[in-house]
Amino acid sequence: MTFPTYFEAFDAKQMLDQYPVGDAFVSRYTSMSRDELHAIQNRQFLKLMQRGWQIPFYQRLWGAQGIEPGDIQGLADITKLPVYDKSDLMASVNDYPPYGDFDGRGNNPVIFHTTSGTTGRPQPLMFGPKGREVTNLLVGRMYRWMGLGRDDVVQSVYGHGMINGGHYIREAVTHFTNSLFLSAGTGIETRSINQVNLMADFGVTCMVGFVDYVRKLADVAEAEQLFDRINLKMIIGHLGTEDRASTEAAWHGAKAYDWYGVGDTGSIAGEGPDRDGLYVWEDAQYLELLDIDDGTPVAPGETGDMVVTCLFKDDIAPCIRFNTHDITEERTDSNATGMVFKRISGFKGRSDNMVKLRGINIFPHAVGSIIENRDDLTGEYVCYVTRDEKGRDEMKVVLESRGGSDPSQLSELLRKGIGIDVAIELVGVGGTAAASQIDVRQKPIRLIDERGL
Repeated sequence: MTFPTYFEAFDAKQMLDQYPVGDAFVSRYTSMSRDELHAIQNRQFLKLMQRGWQIPFYQRLWGAQGIEPGDIQGLADITKLPVYDKSDLMASVNDYPPYGDFDGRGNNPVIFHTTSGTTGRPQPLMFGPKGREVTNLLVGRMYRWMGLGRDDVVQSVYGHGMINGGHYIREAVTHFTNSLFLSAGTGIETRSINQVNLMADFGVTCMVGFVDYVRKLADVAEAEQLFDRINLKMIIGHLGTEDRASTEAAWHGAKAYDWYGVGDTGSIAGEGPDRDGLYVWEDAQYLELLDIDDGTPVAPGETGDMVVTCLFKDDIAPCIRFNTHDITEERTDSNATGMVFKRISGFKGRSDNMVKLRGINIFPHAVGSIIENRDDLTGEYVCYVTRDEKGRDEMKVVLESRGGSDPSQLSELLRKGIGIDVAIELVGVGGTAAASQIDVRQKPIRLIDERGL
């Protein structure tokens, strides 16, 4: 049988021309107008739609709304298309096991991963060579714009196995940055004490991964008295609403950079050297912010669900109006870099992880930013939501304390921060680890809903 190899399935030079990296990236998108950018997006969207109509999943999704190919003439018509989310993808997997019907595999190579499956059956993730390499490129050029150089040594604490994270970050760094890369993985893959010794032994200058575990490693490095041998300069991860200052202080002044993406889409937005908002990679990603309740577009500065269309994924697995259910807002002020791309504030919480208590929307993720910079707390927490026999919902926040914490003071602090009274329970250092699973998960569990809804 004749079939193309991975590197014959796409044109790498053409990809680099369309999605430049390094100085070429900065030069192109600091001299481009919004009208020029929109024209690029529109051309890519029309090509993407042609591919979308060939995929059974979209044929069903769009056909159910009475949409025909001629109805979508460009990006101006994108709101005519329905959004979809992970539940729709998993319904596809259940109806068309084991992979679902949302990919268009042919003779080209396929990169296959899954989501973690911690909340149910893992979701298949498929990438064609072109889609995969653009996904890698977006991370690599982001890292380079942040300041990662050829002399840097990068340690990754993203997970491996079937999940996508660690694998594609390794590809991004090795394919597009020239930095040396250490695939340390999670604490279950490489013990925390070994992680910090790797940093000391191999001169790690940049750590990448989820900030929860990155901060835990700082405590381990302190306990092992390794900071005289560790010279970490950069932390590139997912800060969310947490205060970066405490993360930087824990790592003795290393600069922390934020970015956002999900497994289905790759990197959607990231900070630049100014560290002032996350720039949306609009040459590759079309981002909409939609109202959580009615799905209508929100105004700049208002929070909404991030709905993403990957303009570059026109090979195996098109992604057209995928609702991440992650919440953010568009920045309305000007940026200092001159970059044409719009900016968002970053990840603020999940709409499908939102809890409504006594008429107030609560995002458990926000607790982290409220308890930052307190010497008596480790920053680790888990929220529990329960319902009593009268149907009243309550939330208890379990906080790790180093000692000397005042529960009533913390209760008042959280009441002011999230707008509602919550119960407080204090546990010792490491007391939330079993519930949050911080040592084995890339994203620790912050909400446990015990209402049985």
